[in-house]
Amino acid sequence: MSKTVTDNTLQAIISHAKEYGFVFPSSEIYDGLSAVYDYGPYGAQLKKNIRDYWWKSMTQMNDHIVGIDAAIFMHPTTWKASGHVDSFSDPLIDNKDSKKRYRVDHLIEAHADKLNEEAAKAADGGAALRDRATQLLADMDTLLANDDFAGLGALIQDNKIQCSISGTSNWTEIRQFNLMFSTELGSVAEDANTIYLRPETAQGIFVNFLNVQKTARMKIPFGIAQTGKAFRNEIVARQFIFRMREFEQMEMQFFVKPGTQKEWYEHWKNERMNWHLSLGIAADKYRFHDHVKLAHYADAALDIEYEFPFGFKEVEGIHSRTDYDLTRHQEFSKKKLQYFDTEINQHYVPYVIETSIGLDRMFLLILSNSYEEETIQKEDGTTDSRVVLHLPTKLAPLKLAVLPLTKKDGLPELAKALMDECKPSFHCFYEEKDAIGKRYRRQDAIGTPFCVTIDHQTKEDNTVTIRFRDSMLQERIPMSEVKALVLKHIA
Repeated sequence: MSKTVTDNTLQAIISHAKEYGFVFPSSEIYDGLSAVYDYGPYGAQLKKNIRDYWWKSMTQMNDHIVGIDAAIFMHPTTWKASGHVDSFSDPLIDNKDSKKRYRVDHLIEAHADKLNEEAAKAADGGAALRDRATQLLADMDTLLANDDFAGLGALIQDNKIQCSISGTSNWTEIRQFNLMFSTELGSVAEDANTIYLRPETAQGIFVNFLNVQKTARMKIPFGIAQTGKAFRNEIVARQFIFRMREFEQMEMQFFVKPGTQKEWYEHWKNERMNWHLSLGIAADKYRFHDHVKLAHYADAALDIEYEFPFGFKEVEGIHSRTDYDLTRHQEFSKKKLQYFDTEINQHYVPYVIETSIGLDRMFLLILSNSYEEETIQKEDGTTDSRVVLHLPTKLAPLKLAVLPLTKKDGLPELAKALMDECKPSFHCFYEEKDAIGKRYRRQDAIGTPFCVTIDHQTKEDNTVTIRFRDSMLQERIPMSEVKALVLKHIA
């Protein structure tokens, strides 16, 4: 049978995620909370599987990387030292007519996308429109790199960029908005101290640099990995779970000898791209994007971008952070954060290469890459359809569905015996309701790679029918081989 696939859309993915228990709007019974989401039964497991896959690749497969779990609350001086108190902000602009607020780079990028769309429809090929879009983005990058907000405002006005709601170009001046959430720590309001919900997880690694180095007896070069929640007061949160106010990061800070940072930067750039490709995702869905405007702590930076339904967007960042962070914490804490290198008999502040990937963005990447609406051409000339998540087998929330053909004749007992054998090794699902075809479709929709049907022949010869999600092919195998087959595919 042949297949045709419809185009993925973000809205279709959002609807599917809710319907099948992956992601729910937070506090939905109270009309929800903007840019905040809860992960459902299958979403929570998928998220855990992605996190575990990353953690294993970092801490288990590298003998020079160890993990920590730092607290969300940190001493407020931490954020002064890191530069977040003074410079952690986004340039935003308001439309005076609609009162809608935009992040400046997003507004300009959306206009460039519109020009490219018009170019694609133009009878003459749209070369002039594409050149305008390219030049617009180049001008934006230059102005952002120089923090030239007046120039950015002029760029928006000169290109007659309009608000998507009001349709006007009646803009305010561009202003910077700090992205940190502040709260108070203390039992009595008068005695409370202002602290911050961490906007990134990196600082928990830096302040523990010596603790980890000494207790784990690490020698440079070495890395410290961490996963955890971060919080940012995103004024313009959008695109489902791509940009949220509460999110989870998976990051690793790799400490190196000064002067070697360029080669380690290239090393981790390639290592991280190989990690993404190890999930079976097509290489042309990814690209590197070098930063034009570098963060205050970096001497090199790039993004690994993935082609989402809404275009190429950042999933992971690679930064050469120099010795900025450790030097600043050394300055503010008055405590030396240096490494004694026995090979050269010298103390120095290490340089740092950072790899930081958004877990929620990676989750959306996996959903976007896996979601398909298939129209199936049957051998008799008729058509059928299904929605399927082609999740990487190693990440799928459920690995195996065990389905007795009927609720009687001892078939449920055989099915549950197979469940008992398999569930210590991987997540299984048991279902006996509805026709077998409907049960297959439900498992396709949540991305279960294997379904096993227990039927009356199983009682005779102890064989079962195993169905493969992606191909929909079925074959007869001994029930005793099911566990080994699944384990082989998830290894």
